[in-house]
Order: sequence, then structure tokens, then C-alpha cells
Amino acid sequence: MTHLVENNQRKKKTLTMIKRKVSSREKIVRSALQLFSTRGITATTTKEIAEQAGVNEVTLFRQFGSKHGLLLAVMKEAPILSAMQAELSEIVGANDPLVAYGSAGLELLGRVPELMRSLIGETSQSPLENQQALGEALKQANQQTVGYLRGEQVGRDDLSVEEVASLLNTLIVGHAVMDASSGGQTLWQQEADFLSAIKRLFISSEHASEHGLTQQVTTATSAATGEPAVTVMDLPAEVVRSLFQNAKKKGPQAYALVYVLFGAGLRVEEVLGLMRSQVFASKTQHLLNLSGPMARQVSVNRWIMGNRYGTYLKNPLTQWLKSRADDRPEVFLDESEEAMTEAGLNALWASVLEGVEPVLGGAILPFHARQTWCIELLTKGMSLENLSLLSGFSLDELAPYATRTKEKAALEQALAIDQKN
Repeated sequence: MTHLVENNQRKKKTLTMIKRKVSSREKIVRSALQLFSTRGITATTTKEIAEQAGVNEVTLFRQFGSKHGLLLAVMKEAPILSAMQAELSEIVGANDPLVAYGSAGLELLGRVPELMRSLIGETSQSPLENQQALGEALKQANQQTVGYLRGEQVGRDDLSVEEVASLLNTLIVGHAVMDASSGGQTLWQQEADFLSAIKRLFISSEHASEHGLTQQVTTATSAATGEPAVTVMDLPAEVVRSLFQNAKKKGPQAYALVYVLFGAGLRVEEVLGLMRSQVFASKTQHLLNLSGPMARQVSVNRWIMGNRYGTYLKNPLTQWLKSRADDRPEVFLDESEEAMTEAGLNALWASVLEGVEPVLGGAILPFHARQTWCIELLTKGMSLENLSLLSGFSLDELAPYATRTKEKAALEQALAIDQKN
């Protein structure tokens, strides 16, 4: 019995020692990744890494041999590829998969600018083993891209999916390196322009309706009277993106307003009555708990017409609320920090429209954002019943939206058939 107890104690002691050793290694790798990412490989010393990890520098050298050995461990053991996989899982099913991938890739690389520059710029100074490890990591990352593109059915007839993935990643990494090396002064004025060009480059069968500036209108007929009931005008993706870009330049409140209109499909009166207490955000969802005659719960979409605007916790709306120093309960305020009126909202909306061409001569109104939101959800497969719950529209009121969605699907099918021939 005593022998068994002693054996168990020795096993526990051994397991504790192993656990402590793994823990210190993980701390060193994590600290190295953080410092390499923000300062670069050459500028970071092993002493600084050891201090941040809370270990003796001798421990670092005992486990990794040298800084090059530590860098090799970072490339093999740091959760960079798993972070990429997590990003890919978030954008599955995006309306515009190429733009979504490019945006996610640039965001991921933007977290480790100095590490990226060092790996590329200092590769020739690294041991062969490190160069091979970098090459293997790039291959694995590219395979993840291949899997994503296949799942989203993205490609060209004249290029294999592997070729598309390789070219796509080359362009994204190149843009990220230029951005990190030139203080943001790249060949592209806006990241959105770069992503739009990638989309046009890799999708040979691009639908004109996705990036053209043509008006998309459906007029429904009332079942009761036979007279025209509602005109549906869902805005093209390029117009929506221009509105977001303009709003961001106008300030955080304008950016939040456009985000709420296109991301949650609220009525103007609902926007004006929205309170801070009705906004709920977590890592897994962003909700608005609306009150009033059409009380309901609405999710705020991160993905809007093929572009992602932040995360559930960090997006134009949450950033606007976080930036405020006042204690007003309303979400949107006028210049005197009072509750925003309809006139104030229309004035803010008019400022966002500056420089945006009218769609076939027609004025773009806040209500068109709600219509665009409805059509986008239906296009992505939401049922009329569920959209009725989210929007507050009755099923009869949604009839013209269903018609418009079918029209868009028919046009896309006809275009696809023509292009195959």
C-alpha cells in the first residue's frame, strides 16, 4: 500500500513538472509572438522575451537554443493558423466571399505587422530550417484558403482553385506588407477599392447587378384593390459601400446611423426612439430590443452587402456609444446633445449622401436602407415568416419583397446561362 502511495506521489510530481515545463514554454512562445509582432524579430531581444514571459533568460536558451530556435517554435507552435481558421469560419456564407476573405486576411495580418515584415524581409538571414518552416506554414495557410474557396464555390474557369488561392494570398500579403512598410501609403487609396478589384479579377462571371449602379425596383399590386401598393428599391452594393465610406468620414454617429439602418432594417421612428439600454452586444451576437407598437428583437448584421463592418462587440454602433462622454439615454443625438429629431436625422442622412449619385435620378432615402436589408435577408434564404418577425412587416406587406427577390434570382440565373454558352 505504501509502495502504491509513493508511486502515485512520484507520478503526480512528474506530471506537475511536465505541466510546469509546458507552461513556461507556452509563455515564452506567446511572449515572443507578441513582441515579434509589434517590434520585429531583429529589434526584439531574448532578454525582453524572457522578462515578459516571467522566466529566466537561461530557461529560454535551454528550451530553444537561440532566438532563431525560438522563432522556429513560434512558426510551428503559435496559434496563427488556428486564428486564420477561426476567421474563415466566421465568414462562411458571406454574401461576397472574395471580399470577405480579403478583408479578414488583411485584418489578421494587420495584427502582426512587424512579424510579417521581419519574416519576409529577414528570411535570407534565417537558418534553412526556419525558411523551410515558413514555407510549410504558408502552404498550410494556402490549403485553408483552398478549402474556403471550394466551400464558397469561388473560382474561374481558366484557373484551378489552388491557383486562385495562391494568387489571392500573394496579393493580400503584398498589400499588407506595403501598408505596414509605407505608413499606410499604398497604391490603393481605400482598402475597399483594393478588395473590389480582387473581386473583379478572380470572378469572371461577375453579375452586373452586384456592382453596377442600376436601380432595382419592383412595384407590387395590392391583392385587395389591384392598384400599385409598394415600390421596392433595394440599393446596389456599390452604392451601399459608398454610403458607408461617406458616413465614416462624417463621424462616428453618422457611421453608426448608416450601420443601424442597413444592418438592422429599422424604421426612422425606431432609430429616433432607440435607447442605449436597448442595445445588447456580446461575443456571439448583437441585438436591439425594440419597444413600442412593433416591439421585437432584431439582430444587427455585421455583414452588409458583402462587406463586414467590425465584430459583434466592436462595430460602428458600439464604437459610437463607447466614444460618448454624455449620460443621455438616447442612442442618437443632435448637435446640442439632445434627442435627435426627424429633421436632424434627415440632415445627417443628407450629409452622408454628398457625392453619391442618385439611383436613376431618384433620391436615396433612409427607408431604402430598410428595403435593401429585407431583400438581402430574403436573398440569403430567410423565410418570409421569419423576416416578418424581424421587420415588423405583415406577410402581405412583404409580398413585393418576395417578388423582387424572385426577380433577382431569375436575372442571375439567366445571366449565368448566357455566360456558360
